Amino acid sequence: MNTLIPFLDADQLVLALAIAGLAGLVKGMVGFAMPMIMVSGLGTFLPPEIALAGLIIPTLTTNGMQALRQGARAALASIHRFRVFLGVGLVMLLLSAQLVRMLHPSTFLLALGASVTTFAIVQLLGLRLRLSGASARVEAAFGAVAGFIGGLSGVWGPPTVMYLTALDTPKGEQLRVQGVIYGLGAVALLGAHLTSGVMRAETLPFSVLLVAPAVLGMWIGGRFVDRVDQATFRKATLAVLLIAGANLVRRGLAG
Repeated sequence: MNTLIPFLDADQLVLALAIAGLAGLVKGMVGFAMPMIMVSGLGTFLPPEIALAGLIIPTLTTNGMQALRQGARAALASIHRFRVFLGVGLVMLLLSAQLVRMLHPSTFLLALGASVTTFAIVQLLGLRLRLSGASARVEAAFGAVAGFIGGLSGVWGPPTVMYLTALDTPKGEQLRVQGVIYGLGAVALLGAHLTSGVMRAETLPFSVLLVAPAVLGMWIGGRFVDRVDQATFRKATLAVLLIAGANLVRRGLAG
């Protein structure tokens, strides 16, 4: 295993697998937060670009499962409805992904930590945007922000969730739409980082290895989602994200 993944010792490997499993569990219950949990957790003991590479294949796999849960026709309908968000987000993701290896690690950690922390605080305070209806201009703005952050960090959930909740999207549809948006974003992220050099022979096996615990965690989370008070669990999840985001900000400031 050391030959296949030379940058991890045995203890770090176990920890990485556990983080992937936890991220999958949360995603199975609330439909998002896998990239935030994985990059925040892996980023505590791995360089930012390796943490980013690690989440790409598990994110791609689990989002594909989530997007197709209600069938391909429903997924295609979601793609058509949110085509502006997806199109603008794709362009911004491809552009910002090329900046990853140019940024100082402290800048990356600060940017990611600030976005995760801000999202968690806003949600925990119960603050949310409310939109009376879809607007191409507003949708493009959210898509641009989501794509730019996603290309840099692999995390495009916060602006996506905020936009969907602002539209009062029904729970079932929102989970499907999130899967579609995140899944297509993960495909774009993989392509972008094959070009940027983040996903390479050294990091690909690590990312593939994290798929199994992520899928298992998602399956378990999906089994228990109807048995747990989702509002309470979501608040606990946001509290964990708040701590993780604050830790990333601390590491960024420490330089």
